[in-house]
Amino acid sequence: MAVPLRKRIKRSVRSALVRAALWILGLLPLGPALALGGLVGRAAYHLARGTRRLALGSLAVAFPEKPEAEREAIARAMFVHLGRTALELAAIRSYDARLETYVELSPPGLLQEVIARGRGMVFVTGHVGSWELLARRIARAGIPNAVIAKAGGDAGLNRVAERFRAAGGVTTLWRENPDTGRAIIRTFRQGKALGLLIDQDTKVQGVFVPFFGRLAYTPRAAADLALRFGAPVVVGTIRRRGPRAGDGHLLECVEIPFAADPPDREAEAVRLTAACSAALEAAIRRNPAEWVWMHQRWKTRPEGEAQAGGPQAKAMPKSAELSRG
Repeated sequence: MAVPLRKRIKRSVRSALVRAALWILGLLPLGPALALGGLVGRAAYHLARGTRRLALGSLAVAFPEKPEAEREAIARAMFVHLGRTALELAAIRSYDARLETYVELSPPGLLQEVIARGRGMVFVTGHVGSWELLARRIARAGIPNAVIAKAGGDAGLNRVAERFRAAGGVTTLWRENPDTGRAIIRTFRQGKALGLLIDQDTKVQGVFVPFFGRLAYTPRAAADLALRFGAPVVVGTIRRRGPRAGDGHLLECVEIPFAADPPDREAEAVRLTAACSAALEAAIRRNPAEWVWMHQRWKTRPEGEAQAGGPQAKAMPKSAELSRG
């Protein structure tokens, strides 16, 4: 369906404004960029009431034992984190040359050892910390990588994101592109890493696995690809080392073992997905302010559970678990 002219003009103007804003913000040194981002985040906490309510609702599901005041503090810190992260990425030129020290890899050498096996790598992460900076740092470590991403409705903004990644050595594979399947096969055959985010309830094939003590519909592609290609699985998350501009980030990785030739492939895919999700949950628990709590993570429920699921719940028949698309 053709996009109406008025909408195309609106998108073009918006894309141009975003590029102009990024260029201007890119002139800022890192310290002022982080300070400005923090101010933007604090303002957004008070102004974006709907988003704030969603975040507080998710925090109540994840941390029912915490006092309301503590959950509100986490939500407020999340907004500040997102503001700082956005401005930090815009100011990438101010620290890109020293990215190796700005983002520390832990444990050192793990990614290189995994990729040296020659079977590629399934790199699993989530919307934790500065996930775009994570992909850039992996590329800087000499690990060629591609990420699977969902295209937004604005092609101009999609190009902005794709160019940012490409400038850092990261290839974008758009989920909607019919050639992405072949590109994924090439990625593994060439021994590269493929990055996937599995911490959101989206319209892709998935399974229900525990997340903060409650079943959550979770993308299964990482497990399926690992089992198909025999590629090792690494879960990685990034977090700030401290509040100051010079503190930088810590990128922590762990390899998730799995059975290469399991007697029950489906059960192994579910187990591997659950293990990856558990690793992400552990990282979020260590630093809850750096996850996107406004996402309705428990929105889709197994059949028969929606009545007790609360405002996020939407039932999914069990037969649809593996075919949602």
